[in-house]
Amino acid sequence: MWRGNLVERVENELPTFNRQKGNTNLVGKFTQSVRRIVQDVKDEGAASGMSREEVIATNERLRAVRLRLEDSYDTAKQALVTLMNKYGDSKTHRNIFNRYPLLKVMIKEVIRLETQYWTLVDIPKQEKQETVPAYVMRACAIMEKTQKSGEGVKTSAKLAEEAAERRERLDRLESMTTALIEQENTQMINDLYRLLKKYSGLRNLIRELKSEYGNSKLYPIFPRYTMLKDMIKDIMHDPDYMEVCHEVDN
Repeated sequence: MWRGNLVERVENELPTFNRQKGNTNLVGKFTQSVRRIVQDVKDEGAASGMSREEVIATNERLRAVRLRLEDSYDTAKQALVTLMNKYGDSKTHRNIFNRYPLLKVMIKEVIRLETQYWTLVDIPKQEKQETVPAYVMRACAIMEKTQKSGEGVKTSAKLAEEAAERRERLDRLESMTTALIEQENTQMINDLYRLLKKYSGLRNLIRELKSEYGNSKLYPIFPRYTMLKDMIKDIMHDPDYMEVCHEVDN
């Protein structure tokens, strides 16, 4: 759309261009006119009413939070997939006294993520009347306030690398119109929303596993052995786990 507007505005400049044929700086002036028009198109406000600077800042926020969330999501997913694989391997032990300690260890490895506050990020629940963009941006604000372990200490090489990557991103955005950047933001918001929902499902499974495992400590070995198996099987057949367990990691 903006390209069509640009062509139309350039064509409107052509009469002026034709009247200036005797000017030796004709080409330079026409080039300046085109550049001015392009800049005007870039600076046109977004449909949301946000300024260009605000739209770019939102793009940066969404990108940073997505990377953070993807890391926690992959951690949670991998922990549960590993749990299922180890559970399958444990079936080779037919003796309950051999398999029972294996079940305890494999569950502990998962619920340990809940005790390491920096491993998994916390995200809020979506309110009933809350729109997708409002919820995503609220989740972003909360995640931005929590610092992941190791983020406070970065080498000069890492800082230089991040600065170079940011310049590259900003250069790319600079070549885009405000409307196009906002379209990209909308797509990122939708992608983040789906990721938030999948991550929340896995996080809840881990929380429930931790609670049930703690409660099972009140029981002797034989009933508890059955309880541990059921805990793992419940996750295995849970829709939130089944939705993501077959994802192919790139």
